[in-house]
Amino acid sequence: MALDFTALDFETANGFRGSPCSVGLVRVRNGRPVERVHWLMRPPAGFDRFDPRNVGIHGITAEQVAGAPRFAEVFGDLADFIGTDPLVAHNAGFDVGVIESALEVSGRDIPRLDYACSLVMSRRAYDLTSYALPMAAAEAGHPLLNHHDALADAEACAWIMIDAAERRAANAAGTPNARSVTSIGPGRSMAETNVAETSVAGTSVLETSLAGVLSLDGIRLRRLESRRAGAGPESRATRQARGLGPVFDATVELPHAARLPDLMHWPDEGTNPEPAADADPAHPLYGQTVVFTGNLGMPRQEAKNRAAAWGARPASRVNAQTSMLVVGDGFRAEDLNSAVRAGATGHRKTRDALARRRQGQHVELVSEPEFLQMLDVNWPAASG
Repeated sequence: MALDFTALDFETANGFRGSPCSVGLVRVRNGRPVERVHWLMRPPAGFDRFDPRNVGIHGITAEQVAGAPRFAEVFGDLADFIGTDPLVAHNAGFDVGVIESALEVSGRDIPRLDYACSLVMSRRAYDLTSYALPMAAAEAGHPLLNHHDALADAEACAWIMIDAAERRAANAAGTPNARSVTSIGPGRSMAETNVAETSVAGTSVLETSLAGVLSLDGIRLRRLESRRAGAGPESRATRQARGLGPVFDATVELPHAARLPDLMHWPDEGTNPEPAADADPAHPLYGQTVVFTGNLGMPRQEAKNRAAAWGARPASRVNAQTSMLVVGDGFRAEDLNSAVRAGATGHRKTRDALARRRQGQHVELVSEPEFLQMLDVNWPAASG
């Protein structure tokens, strides 16, 4: 089978993941993007307040979407575009969670969706300081010039998965100079790479399915199971948002002192729980040894517990086993990358991690929003 999938990216109005205001989708056939679509939308009623922090990230305001249909009205066309494709997103659990939560609060049925994560694949294919979307896209030969534009992000995600999948397949086949095999940038066809097809377990590299490429690393497509509206427990993010009352409802005037969920300070390091034995190997935290530095949107012990539940091993200090450093203090992915280059993070653990990277140790730096998305919670995390 060919490498066929649909890449997508959502932007949200506020810290609840079920508040989509923009989505971009890119259809991939035979390892090439062939069709693109983008929608602006109003988030579901009751969860449609625009947080200035989110607006500052993506630039979409309530006024811009005032005449747009609600998410539930757009979802039919969105689902038709996806069809039976597996979905691919960077931190895919978050974007698929956007669909789940937005349908939950809209009172709509949830379809079955199979999906894969380009973040997970990029970690297997690349050696980077950060695997945030802009950095991974640049490594894939598709520099991301308009980060947080949903369509641009979806396009970048598509190229990351294409490039990473081809590299993994070529490496598994033992193809010499696998980097040249897989450097397929925007506007270039497979034929223009001038590369012969290579056999992987009897299947052509260029004809390997997405599921087949994932299986090279012993992982499978993840799945959001279908369920009828109101059937079964709602997702954790939706329960959390409902528990905050009308804080996300644009029709309710908030008292001056009432603000949207914001960041809070770390307490002490706490204990380091063991990784969950039954964690999903396809999750981006699985198998990581994670250290935290700076302020994050939940108590550090809670962050450690949640990371361990997804198969990570939390630790208190940067050492030879550290593979991921989560940097708090409000840094976003693009801010973190530039701050690291300028030496402006101010964290001893960050300096230690960078020193180890210079010595050849693989340590990934992850920003607060990236980490919280991996945990499948809302951003910023609720302080209550």
